[in-house]
Amino acid sequence: MTTATSSSEAVRPSSHAALRIALWAAQVGLAAMFLFSGWLKVSLSGAELSEMMSIPRVLGEPMTRFIGACELLGAVGLILPALTRIKPWLTPLAAAALGLVMVLGALYHLSQGELGGIPINVVLGAAAAFVAWGRMRAAPIA
Repeated sequence: MTTATSSSEAVRPSSHAALRIALWAAQVGLAAMFLFSGWLKVSLSGAELSEMMSIPRVLGEPMTRFIGACELLGAVGLILPALTRIKPWLTPLAAAALGLVMVLGALYHLSQGELGGIPINVVLGAAAAFVAWGRMRAAPIA
C-alpha cells in the first residue's frame, strides 16, 4: 500500500513539472508572436500596414496602433510578472486579455470574409486560454 501511495505521489510532481514547462513554453511562444505582431502594428507606416493587412483600411490607423500597443503590453505581461514574481497575478490577466483580443480578431476576420485568418486566432486564443487557466488555477506563480 505504501508503494502505491509513493508511486502516485511520484507521478504527481512529475506531471506538475510537465504542466509548468508547458505553460512556460506557451507563454514564451505567445509572447514572441504578440511582440512580433504588435511591433509591426506600431512601427510600420500606415501605407505599409495597409499593404499587409486590412485592419488599417477598415478600422483606421489609430485603432491599428492601439491594437498593436495592447499586443505588446500583453506580451510583456505574459513573461515579466511571472519571471520576476512581482504581481504574478498579472500573467493570467494578460493571457485572458490576449485571448479576448483573439476572439475579437476572429470576429473581425469573419465580418470581413477573411476566413483564412481565423485559424491563427483560434490557435493563439486557445494557447492564451491555457495560460490563463494554468496560471490562475493549475500552476499559479507563487
